[in-house]
Amino acid sequence: MSILGLKKKQPKTFKVKVSTMDAEMEFSCEVKWKGKDLFDLVCRTIGLRETWFFGLRYTVKDTYAWLKPDKRVLDQEVPKDSPITFHFLAKFFPEKVEDELVQEITQHLFFLQVKKQILDEEIFCSPEASVLLASYAVQAKYGDYDPNFHKPGFLAQDELLPKRVLMQYQMTPDMWEEKITAWYAEHRNITRDEAEMEYLKIAQDLEMYGVSYFSITNKRDTELLLGVDAQGLHIYSPNNKLSPNKSFPWSGIRNISYSEKEFTIKPLDKKKEVFKFYSSQLRVNKLILQLCIGNHDLFMRRRKVDSIEVQQMKAQAKEEKARKKIERQILAREKQMREDAERAKEDMERRLFQLQDEARMANEALLRSEETADLLAEKAQIAEEEAKLLAHKAAEAEQERQRLEVTALKTKEEKRLMEQKMREAEQLAVKLVEQSERRLKEADHLKQDLNEAKDAERRAKQKLLEITKSTYPLIAAYSSPPPPTGPESPDMNVDMSSSVRMDFKDSDMKRLSMEIERERLEYMEKSKHLQDQLKELKSEIESLKLEEQQQAGLYSLRSYAEPPYIPHSNRNSAYMAQMAFYEEV
Repeated sequence: MSILGLKKKQPKTFKVKVSTMDAEMEFSCEVKWKGKDLFDLVCRTIGLRETWFFGLRYTVKDTYAWLKPDKRVLDQEVPKDSPITFHFLAKFFPEKVEDELVQEITQHLFFLQVKKQILDEEIFCSPEASVLLASYAVQAKYGDYDPNFHKPGFLAQDELLPKRVLMQYQMTPDMWEEKITAWYAEHRNITRDEAEMEYLKIAQDLEMYGVSYFSITNKRDTELLLGVDAQGLHIYSPNNKLSPNKSFPWSGIRNISYSEKEFTIKPLDKKKEVFKFYSSQLRVNKLILQLCIGNHDLFMRRRKVDSIEVQQMKAQAKEEKARKKIERQILAREKQMREDAERAKEDMERRLFQLQDEARMANEALLRSEETADLLAEKAQIAEEEAKLLAHKAAEAEQERQRLEVTALKTKEEKRLMEQKMREAEQLAVKLVEQSERRLKEADHLKQDLNEAKDAERRAKQKLLEITKSTYPLIAAYSSPPPPTGPESPDMNVDMSSSVRMDFKDSDMKRLSMEIERERLEYMEKSKHLQDQLKELKSEIESLKLEEQQQAGLYSLRSYAEPPYIPHSNRNSAYMAQMAFYEEV
């Protein structure tokens, strides 16, 4: 055997890059591999068992094609690039996602693909439905809404709404985020799988969901659109992809055939007209035929009993969902317990801090209480000493009070005597006033008598002169020696009359003066005696007032009335009257 014979022939391989909706994979494939070999490798890699919905799509010129499973990869019209790029996408769509999609990976791939078609506006969606779908997409990505974690602006980098919807309304990104967050906050406790399923359940009701559109013409060469989906075939106007002009459900189609560019749809009811349409591209015709065959097979398969594989998958999926539900319940319970424990911990910490604060405040209060107790003890000692001092002072005050009572009794007696003296003085003053008035009247009478005496004296003098003149010659003749003759006779006559007149005047005046002088002396003596008594009474009153002011703090004598005050004018009225009389005299 030669050395060359020992070497094995190395198989030729080629590079392949497969892009899913959330990942990219590269494989080294053998040249002899068919499309099914590569497809199965991809499904095994991502763990997908519901393979009948998916396929490997590649781009051919201005259209796309699906990799055929029963033909070698390199024998198909795949790109000649290295690596060859394929897209792992859903080729057929289920009628009811909640009944047909079993695996979570299947749901996730459908969710990502439908979401991208809505954002790329391949599927028309109203603004309201777009916001609701976006809220479920946010729930699937971020989990439950937490206002402490999901701050405003946390959706700024996410593409959630079609550009057509954003341009339709004059709203800022913050306003759109606020609307989405309002719905998002209501999806609490929904898992990622449940949120994606809710997204698909809403999306499958959209008019363009799962429909593949192709340009065709009818017999009249009118441009139309052919739509192929899980329900059947639909004919649309070019400018309206939402409402079909005519539909052919799979249950009403007996046969579909095409010859080069002509397609024929034969209804199950032979009475109905056969519908024919035309497509100018051979690749498109093959693609239409593939989609029609695949969707019709799935339509018939759904109406049969599930295979053992599908039943096992559904049972496993059911068990897996039940297990995950139990796990979620356990997780939710543990989360609740953890939250309760954290809240209890926070409460305990808060309570601990509160107790520490209370203990600190209690210690401070204890220290203040001790200080207060010391101060109170000191104050108690001081108060005790003050009490003793006050007791001593109280005893002294009691003695002083007794002394003051005795003094008050004496003062009352003295006051009574003083009042008696004052009353006597008042009576004396009244008497003096009466005497003064009487003396004034007497003085008036004396003045009147004096005037009368003066008049009488004047009349007497006149009469005496007259008598003297008439009797003097007789007297001289009978009793006297003969008058001398000569110049001495007139002088003698004058001296005699003057002597008589002077004797009469001097005797009356002297008597009157002596009587007035005696009365004056008596009045002056009485007035002086009265003034001395008043001065003595005034000094006693002043001394008594001084004693009352000194004793006002312990014993008040304000209830006693002050002695009546005798006006100075009344006390001196008699004296003034006498002095006026003397001046007049």
